[in-house]
Amino acid sequence: MCLPGTRADTRVRPYIRNAMKTAVIAITANGAILGARLVEGMPGSELHLPPKLANHAGRSATVFSGCLKDSIGKLWHDFDGLVFIMATGIVVRMIAPHLEGKDKDPAVVVMDDAGKFAVSLLSGHLGGANRLAETCAGLVGATPVITTATDAHSLPSFDLLAKEQGWAIDDLSRVKVLNSLLLEGAEIAVVDPTCQVELYADGRGRLSFHRDFQTALNSGAKGFLFVTNRSLPPQSLSPALLVLRPRNLVLGIGCNSGTDTEEIEEVVLSNLKRLFLSLKSVRCVATAAAKRNEPGLLAFAGKYQLPIVFYESSELNAVSPPSPPSRHAMEAIGAIGVAEPAALLASDGGRLLLKKVKSGNVTLAIAETVNCEI
Repeated sequence: MCLPGTRADTRVRPYIRNAMKTAVIAITANGAILGARLVEGMPGSELHLPPKLANHAGRSATVFSGCLKDSIGKLWHDFDGLVFIMATGIVVRMIAPHLEGKDKDPAVVVMDDAGKFAVSLLSGHLGGANRLAETCAGLVGATPVITTATDAHSLPSFDLLAKEQGWAIDDLSRVKVLNSLLLEGAEIAVVDPTCQVELYADGRGRLSFHRDFQTALNSGAKGFLFVTNRSLPPQSLSPALLVLRPRNLVLGIGCNSGTDTEEIEEVVLSNLKRLFLSLKSVRCVATAAAKRNEPGLLAFAGKYQLPIVFYESSELNAVSPPSPPSRHAMEAIGAIGVAEPAALLASDGGRLLLKKVKSGNVTLAIAETVNCEI
């Protein structure tokens, strides 16, 4: 059973990478030529070569000076993906000191300089190495080598789905638990109002789909996958439950000049908690253009890595919010209000889960994108 999907929002999706910024690194003459072919076919990629090969590839390249090992740290943090055209053993030894975790490490692909194989070495799903390996292989006629178990058995990868949809993952360790259950052929009960899990799985894996949490928990399934912006009660937090967080909430925030970060944070967090909503499902903060340089608001958004969308008063006035116009907002910036109209605009015409509440110097409204029932 699947509920209607969520309407796409093309205005605010800063958390999804549209193009992978990739460094292609080679240390041999053949590797330089192969690397040039890869860079030609991958937008956003750069070729990195030692000084002796700087002009060997027939195109401009970034030259690393000294030992390549000394340059890895910068490449590691500056690029989404790294393609090494050299022996796998060399790569393993060079990157080992920089490993942090599957949700932080860049995609790493290794190719031989004859162009026969493209091996997904690290961050296959969340980092995108599996797809990067397939892309590299396709460009030069190589064989992609993918060793992640779910891919090898043609099973869905829930972390990859989360990455593609721009969803957050509550507890990354639960991905491994559900992957094991998939490989065992065990049933996994899914609650997903967006329908994306069913579309993505396309019959792969033993998945059953349910309308609500309780029905799923009572289904007898061994594992559970919930796609929701709701906070879940402790009694439902099975070790075999993976929660994916669609980013479908918007915080509409108005505040007086000089309001500090702590006051904004307290109002936001307390109201999310009261409504049983997860901060991980917040996609952005929406406010008036007059607040572009408001230190407390900017610091709050920065702390939680939330983009801010600013609206001119004319845009805010084009919305019909449920609450009466604000005399204070009209006198200050010529707008009928800030929190509610900004939240509705940034949610692409969604619905208000929280009409504006004023607490001290802060006014807050929370909107949800349309057709999300959980």
